[in-house]
Amino acid sequence: MANFNIDAKQEMTYDAIVIGSGISGGWAAKELCEKGLKTLVLERGRLVEHVVDYPTMTYDPWEQELRGSLTPEEKKIHASGVRAGFVGENNKHFYANDEENPYTEVKPFLWIRAHQMGGRSLLWGKQCYRWSDLDFAANAKDGHGVDWPIRYKDIESWYTYVEKYAGISGEALGLPQLPDSHFLPPMELNCVEKHVKSRIEKEFSGRNMIIGRVAHLTEPLNGRGKCQFRNRCDRGCPYGAYFSSNAVTLPAANATGNLTIRPFSIVQSLIYDEAKGKATGVRIIDAETNEVFEYHAKIIFCNASTLSSTQILMNSTSNRFPNGLGNDSGELGHNLMDHTYRVGAMGVVDGFDDEYYKGRRPNGIYIPRYVNLDENTKSDNFVRGYGFQGGGGRGNWGAGANEEDFGGDFKDRMMKPGPWEFFITGFAECLPNHENKVYLNKDKLDKWGQPTLAIDAEWGANELAINQQIRIDAKEMLERVGLKNVVDFDNKHEMGYGIHEMGTARMGRDPKTSVLNGNNQVHACKNVFVTDGACMTSSSCVNPSLTYMALTARAADFAVSELKKNNI
Repeated sequence: MANFNIDAKQEMTYDAIVIGSGISGGWAAKELCEKGLKTLVLERGRLVEHVVDYPTMTYDPWEQELRGSLTPEEKKIHASGVRAGFVGENNKHFYANDEENPYTEVKPFLWIRAHQMGGRSLLWGKQCYRWSDLDFAANAKDGHGVDWPIRYKDIESWYTYVEKYAGISGEALGLPQLPDSHFLPPMELNCVEKHVKSRIEKEFSGRNMIIGRVAHLTEPLNGRGKCQFRNRCDRGCPYGAYFSSNAVTLPAANATGNLTIRPFSIVQSLIYDEAKGKATGVRIIDAETNEVFEYHAKIIFCNASTLSSTQILMNSTSNRFPNGLGNDSGELGHNLMDHTYRVGAMGVVDGFDDEYYKGRRPNGIYIPRYVNLDENTKSDNFVRGYGFQGGGGRGNWGAGANEEDFGGDFKDRMMKPGPWEFFITGFAECLPNHENKVYLNKDKLDKWGQPTLAIDAEWGANELAINQQIRIDAKEMLERVGLKNVVDFDNKHEMGYGIHEMGTARMGRDPKTSVLNGNNQVHACKNVFVTDGACMTSSSCVNPSLTYMALTARAADFAVSELKKNNI
């Protein structure tokens, strides 16, 4: 790959090893390299170079052989993505091969994976919201899970640090439950969204509606171009307008001269030295040759994504850690969380038929949490809360795709925009639950002969109660603001559809009940850090990726400081 050092075989020892190159792995690589550490990034999948390896980034529908559909064979390869409704001809190359990477659903669970340089940072929704002390203190307050070992003040400056570099567009609200970020100018609400916003905020005290806070540039930043409103993000953005490891953090890491990337590197386990009491390296399987290699480093960051990082730790057994590295508490693999999704309402908006909008804005609206903030907003039916995402728009010529018609009249009719519609869907917090777990399945092996994961998790009574309230609230809001033909819905789904899997190697104050401490270190193995979604102690009701970024930058700073002091 041009300009990237990928010759990892000549040098087997580094200052740091980062497992995974997605959102958190990219940040770990950038921070460690910029602090002077020779850093090896181990990527399970292939190399993807920014712009060069975005083959469908400019395709129009008529340039695609199958008009965006997959072949029957491709649907088998990408079964999880098909099930989620996210994979198609335009982005199939960014989704993992599910046939080569099976897993067991003890209870139904959708696991979306992306095995390539950049991981799911090429596919994510880019919604970015800070957590507040309402989130970090929730477990301690209501007794679910264990207490976070940090609070908002511990991570506030790191939010700002990553926001300034990543580029987050949005508007300030001054809400304590949703702290404001360091913002680029916000995207604009369309006419119908402005109308609905004014009505919701008038009809419902304490409810706000804003444009989504997103990792899309609305003005150039650090050599990256601003968003062009093409809404083709999951094909790769040639302008670098949305945040991805490929466009932002990995090039920055590479610019230091300290980065080495080794693709096709399946991490089999971490190597633990009993005498030294720490991990000394990583054992990998070459995905193309099946050869086994060992790489060594002073510190190791696990950023393979929530369940993959936990799978690696579980597979890293020794006399000291017979049940997986760092698993003294027995909590490794437990407390899996996600966000509920696909519950809400939609309706038709009258009165704006003479107005339209320009472009394909890759963003929608957000209604922040307004329940269980204090005694005045307390619910007797559930703990924690939820927010809404959604938006308004008009149907276009694509509505004729399934109509049996042709000719000039048909074409003329298709060129007339349809009615304005508006929808909202809820994102609800999932409680940490010890019974929601993953474990190694040694009876089902992957293509490389390694144990796979079994996933045993389901929504609990609290999540189902929240979903009921989301549906009620969504319908009530849309009806009271004057929408017509309002339809509420609950497209019941299993865990995983939110693609916000969190937990399974949680942070905590007590080594007896958690895997990681407040600096994302494995309690009993101080030179191993986990800063992807596996570290999360609770799930909040907002998108988690911004928090992963901040936690990773914070942990990298701490790790280098401790390394210089010879403490790890």
